[in-house]
Amino acid sequence: MAPNLILISLFLCSFMAASSAGNFYQDFDLIWGDHRAKILSGGSLLTLSLDQASGSGFQSKRQYLFGRIDMQLKLVAGNSAGTVTAYYLSSEGPNRDEIDFEFLGNLSGDPYVMHTNVYTQGKADREQQFYLWFDPTKDFHTYSFLWNPQRIIFLVDNIPIRVFDNGESYGVPFPKRQPMKLYSSLWNADQWATKGGLVKTDWSKAPFTAFYRNFKANACVWSKGSSSCASNKNNAWQTQGLDANSRRRLRWVQKYFMIYNYCSDLKRFPQGRPRECRRSRF
Repeated sequence: MAPNLILISLFLCSFMAASSAGNFYQDFDLIWGDHRAKILSGGSLLTLSLDQASGSGFQSKRQYLFGRIDMQLKLVAGNSAGTVTAYYLSSEGPNRDEIDFEFLGNLSGDPYVMHTNVYTQGKADREQQFYLWFDPTKDFHTYSFLWNPQRIIFLVDNIPIRVFDNGESYGVPFPKRQPMKLYSSLWNADQWATKGGLVKTDWSKAPFTAFYRNFKANACVWSKGSSSCASNKNNAWQTQGLDANSRRRLRWVQKYFMIYNYCSDLKRFPQGRPRECRRSRF
């Protein structure tokens, strides 16, 4: 290849990589916390902080109705007990739909609890919780939502950890009509977050800080009542499920790292498990 073509190719590759990573100035609004939420490094890094006066948060400028959303997070290090880093998709209003990751802090040396939930038409109570197989405070890791009309898949470093199937055929609502924004917040929840509220936030360790980078949305943008995907149905995520290898990885996570599953909590549902639990394979 001629030298000029090599230079052009390298330039295009670097441009495409930067574009796919997103820019926090362009993609997000800092919505609370004043100076505690910051966009740094020309828009490639965002930080949220929590002190005794306030936490902080941000939201996406765009709304989405189905898509693949990826973000790299590095969680609060050290003694993070009492803190919660929430990262979630949500619509608005009392009958909102919501798809949640929440990271519950812990004492130094104890693992984070990764809490997941799905709200449909304002109803939640679909919690699954996990430990992670790595230290999420040492480096950035990718946390993803894959949301299409058939299912929601939660992924960590592209490993599926949870699947919530569309159960409308047997009477379980599924989030498919309300566009959602992406949100994240860092806040104090020491009344319940760590060991049921027994361990309180140690404010001498404040400020607590979480880090974000490499946002990517391969998704249908909702604007003025219409979807950007109306004329494009060729995205792989629009019908994506789990292949055999992904099913094996999901079973591995759920066997070794799941610590709570609402579907197995018989005391909580004495009248019988929720309908989706009786039908779901995962």
